[in-house]
Amino acid sequence: MDFQLTDDQKALRDGTRELLAGRFGRERLRAAVDDPTLDRALWRELGAAGFFALRLPEADGGVGLGLPEAVLVFEEAGRALLPGPLVACQLLAGVVDGVAAGEKIVGLCEAGADPVLWEHPADCQELILLEGAEGAEGGAVRPPEGAEKGRADQAYGSTAALISCAPFASVDPLTPLARVLDAPRTAPLSLDVPRLRREAALLTAAQQLGGAARTLEMAVAYAREREQFGAPIGSFQAIKHLCAQMLVRTEIARSAVYAAAVTDCVHEVTGAKMLADHAAVRNARDCLQVHGGMGFTWEADVHLHLKRAWLRAERWGTAREAAELLAAGLVA
Repeated sequence: MDFQLTDDQKALRDGTRELLAGRFGRERLRAAVDDPTLDRALWRELGAAGFFALRLPEADGGVGLGLPEAVLVFEEAGRALLPGPLVACQLLAGVVDGVAAGEKIVGLCEAGADPVLWEHPADCQELILLEGAEGAEGGAVRPPEGAEKGRADQAYGSTAALISCAPFASVDPLTPLARVLDAPRTAPLSLDVPRLRREAALLTAAQQLGGAARTLEMAVAYAREREQFGAPIGSFQAIKHLCAQMLVRTEIARSAVYAAAVTDCVHEVTGAKMLADHAAVRNARDCLQVHGGMGFTWEADVHLHLKRAWLRAERWGTAREAAELLAAGLVA
């Protein structure tokens, strides 16, 4: 059995990296820190490139690829720190008109939790709320604390003009957040909510994997060029160990994320998300350590990766929730 990427998958990965490097390089990244309003031209370009319609059937105007290919694309988005509700728009491209082409921006978040977080509320035109019991393969389901009774596994849509929300400070300057206070619910949407939750977790894990890989590269590059006591700091054993540990975390997370993209099993996705979160956060912290005092400055990009990793680690399954679900699966 061959688990190597195919030539087409490599071309997709490389093409996505080239597109993002050309349209969302460091200059645009730093500009977005000061003004996190989404670049609608870039969003439409992503739509035209098939970023959101990647998994839609070709008969519906999509690219016709699968979850493994989506993981590769989102890994590159994580490397580039591409902002915006990317996961929501990819998952809902076949549900809300205009999303696949990048003409409409939609948000996706959990209802019944406290708080309900909505990313980029000023840029989204529609919000899809997921509420009810969390699905678990091969066992009983338990509604999250605070979930409304009688509404298990349902999705509701609301237009942004009718949603009452309260913006609050986000740890990530590239990801404005709001707490949803009230959102009028339409009739329940015909959506597979457990699948949406599972795939949202996997695509978020892919973004975390991309961030972990990028901070590893940043640490190694800096260790090669920064000199201390007349030698590159990368020649020092302590720095070598940090970089080696970063590599191990990244490759373990990569194996888990790629495998979960093939199996689409809830427990494997949960494990992949937990490993990718750990790799993204720890790698960003170690990258900061390698950079030393410079890494703590606002001008360095290390803090942006760390803050994005912190934020994503709290979305679509925290480490504690993942541990509980995996433990329940082992007991069952």
